[in-house]
Amino acid sequence: MMNYEHTLDYLFNALPMFQRVGASAFKKDLSNTIALCNHLNNPQHKFKSIHVAGTNGKGSSSHAICSVLIEAGYKVGLYTSPHLKTFTERIKINGQEIPDADVIAFVAENKRFLDEIKPSFFEMTVGMAFWYFAKEKVDIAVIEVGMGGRLDSTNVIQPEVCLITNIGYDHMQFLGDTLEAIAGEKAGIIKENTPVVISQRQAATTPVFQAIAAEKNAPIYFAEDFIQIEKAATHNSGSYQIRISDKQFQLELDLKGNYQQKNLAGIIQTIQVLRDLGYEITQEHLKCGLNKVVKNTGLKGRWQQLGDNPMIICDTGHNQDGISQILNQINEYTFNKLWMVIGMVNDKDLDKVLAILPKEADYIFVEAKIPRALPAEELAILAKKYKLQGLVISDVNMGLEYAKKNAAQDDLIFIGGSTFVVAEINDL
Repeated sequence: MMNYEHTLDYLFNALPMFQRVGASAFKKDLSNTIALCNHLNNPQHKFKSIHVAGTNGKGSSSHAICSVLIEAGYKVGLYTSPHLKTFTERIKINGQEIPDADVIAFVAENKRFLDEIKPSFFEMTVGMAFWYFAKEKVDIAVIEVGMGGRLDSTNVIQPEVCLITNIGYDHMQFLGDTLEAIAGEKAGIIKENTPVVISQRQAATTPVFQAIAAEKNAPIYFAEDFIQIEKAATHNSGSYQIRISDKQFQLELDLKGNYQQKNLAGIIQTIQVLRDLGYEITQEHLKCGLNKVVKNTGLKGRWQQLGDNPMIICDTGHNQDGISQILNQINEYTFNKLWMVIGMVNDKDLDKVLAILPKEADYIFVEAKIPRALPAEELAILAKKYKLQGLVISDVNMGLEYAKKNAAQDDLIFIGGSTFVVAEINDL
């Protein structure tokens, strides 16, 4: 009988994992997922679902929608990726991670079949999530796309509503190198006669979404046409003024990143569509849910403050769009010196990110302990081209400790550049 450690070893080592190895684990078709779902008696059709895609914001939006539904009294599954600390973070019901015993049971019961079809790590995890949500009879599950949409393993569900957040440049070697091409892949989650909400209107992507929605006869809602959002002026406040048609109300979001403003209209419009479908979600459920996203779902690493004097902030934003939002928010703070503890993975378009990083900051280049990590030495050499100066301290926590020791009380330390750097922070 396999124990939990053996089971995790099997998952991580026997099956390719994109987070660790990159391109070789990416499969451009759904045949394995369909075969696995058939083998499991198609659990994905045994519960209602919401499907969330996008470049940035899909994780935060998924957790926020889940939190609102929990407040409304539903039993809610949540499937997200990647995990930061533990594998079980990927699969939750009402904020509780899948028990180790269920992970062991899933692999034990299906190992012969898994050995036969050799699915990727992600394909198998998706199968496990669907199996668990069906077994536990969730009322509804929020399913976050891994990458793209059209050929993503999650794209075998028939959701109540789809949400597509912002579209930016990421994973271009798989999804295309124009915003239109990337939007086309993400729009692959749009289903026949199923409403789709678009969080942000973007000139390049709007026609793509409109065309695919029309083809599928899917009602399409551009959230900002229905909902106006203003943020309170103070930084690190999650206070927003919301206007929906002529109704106005205030809400406090516990996710403090300014970039959440771009996600909010899509989240609220998705809830509105669910209400129209008969889900009982009051204004109070919405307010409480958005105020308790972290408490209800355990979301970590989104503009998370790790310390005071000096202020220490981490964020998982890792592409050009995500990093530029982070820098805008850093610029709202008053500080003496900025320390940037930065590590990246080797398959990103690094030049786009390095070009926008502040030249006056003190850098500490680190690397996460995964094969895809760009060696800190190489990152430092690349950064020099953009006049970014600093030290190489490969270990993430040692890099952060160095910054803490050398920073003055009125300095600001930022740590990020990659989800995997944030995942390794001891204090998270």
